Amino acid sequence: MLMTVSRHISIDDEHLEKIKPYLAKYQGNFGGALKELIDQGSLYRSRNNAQSIDISLLNWMLTQMDGILIPDNVLYELIVPLLQNDSMKKCEENLNYCFHNLKLGVDLVLKYDNESLPLEVIIEIRGHPDKTEFAAKIASQYLVNNSPGNSPLEIRSVNNYGGSYKIELAISNKKDAQRSLVTFFGGTDEIINVIKSRSDFWSSMIKKHVLCDYNMVTVHRNYFEDLAGNKLPTEEITIENLANKPIREIPHKEMLFWIKEVYETSRIVDKLDIENDSLIVSHSYRKENAINLLKKSLIMLLESNGHLYDAKRVANKIVLTHRPDVGIKINEIVNDLKVSNSAFDQQLIMFMTFIKGLKDIPDVPLSLTVLGRRIGRSLMQEYETENNIKEWSMEAFQKALKKIDSILQRECEWKLEEKNLLYTIRKCKVATDGNIVEVYTCHIVRETFKGAMRYVFGNKAELQVKKLLTHGDNVCQVLIRIL
Repeated sequence: MLMTVSRHISIDDEHLEKIKPYLAKYQGNFGGALKELIDQGSLYRSRNNAQSIDISLLNWMLTQMDGILIPDNVLYELIVPLLQNDSMKKCEENLNYCFHNLKLGVDLVLKYDNESLPLEVIIEIRGHPDKTEFAAKIASQYLVNNSPGNSPLEIRSVNNYGGSYKIELAISNKKDAQRSLVTFFGGTDEIINVIKSRSDFWSSMIKKHVLCDYNMVTVHRNYFEDLAGNKLPTEEITIENLANKPIREIPHKEMLFWIKEVYETSRIVDKLDIENDSLIVSHSYRKENAINLLKKSLIMLLESNGHLYDAKRVANKIVLTHRPDVGIKINEIVNDLKVSNSAFDQQLIMFMTFIKGLKDIPDVPLSLTVLGRRIGRSLMQEYETENNIKEWSMEAFQKALKKIDSILQRECEWKLEEKNLLYTIRKCKVATDGNIVEVYTCHIVRETFKGAMRYVFGNKAELQVKKLLTHGDNVCQVLIRIL
């Protein structure tokens, strides 16, 4: 049998102000407002009756939480999500109440442009340095997860002033809002989850690195395949995956950062320092071919990003210096070849004269390699645009080679064998008889071909040299194999 009991109660003005938001929520129904207040009070009392934790243990637990987000179910147990239905002022009270119960000894203030649907929010937290970071994480995670309506709040900046935190949030989308939590407060979350998912593998890997004093090298499978196949290996694939964009679209400064990140963490090099646009690579390799391979792989990786570098060896270091002057000259030659009728060998002589006139002469063969590959890439790009090619095939590549052959003034034959193309050069104007200019010209012509092939097929094709005029054969002949 239900019984309704009516009582007269008196409430002073201070407490009446606190209950007003609940009266508004229940459209003046005092009973509904009072019931919610009682329910909340019961919840908070149950938390206060929970077993307390030794202060030393609590402090240790807080330090171990660095970079780890709090699971949503635990966060819910700490704080009842009220923001979606209540004001920012109530949210501030709720968070401070939580911090008081946890005995963190911190004070929180929320600043906002709108109390119910804020576009911008600033969290300010003051207190003991060991506790404010944890409180900042709770407050940020709470606001991001319980943003009002369908307009999540994204963390834009976090500033720590020796125990005083200031977090700026702004309206955004759910994906960016959640990503911002990981960026600012969950840096090790993914690492811990990955290790837990394959604990046997990572335990073994860590043990191996420790036992050999971190002298192991960990590289992408394609890097190893290139190395085993006597090709010039680079970490293009790894960097593209990390940057989430093609190499040629990565900004220069960002590219230098990714090179440092990948080459150091994979242990290909001991240390890589960035000084303005220069790279100083420290290594412990003893074999001459290993050092040269490292030098060339870095230069070609940077060239694929559109920047020419010169490399010099100093003791156990390689110093890579940016040469935009040479890069600009290469671009001029590439453009001239596309719009003028100048002979290719004349353009090369002009380039050689330019190189030799520099005070610090860069590595000439490497400069010519870059020139050749950039010519090949540029000609393929132009052909692609003119013929509206959306997807390259071996047949389309064969037709595009005719344009290169006309510029290089040589007579060639092609033979398609399934996915493979046998390419034979019968007559070549730059066939060498030992003259140094002709040697360089022949080198650059080969690199032009490689640049064209790389642009069209990327890492999905390999080049096998069958015959070379420079080796005494009657023809130059290469086989392009699609992988």
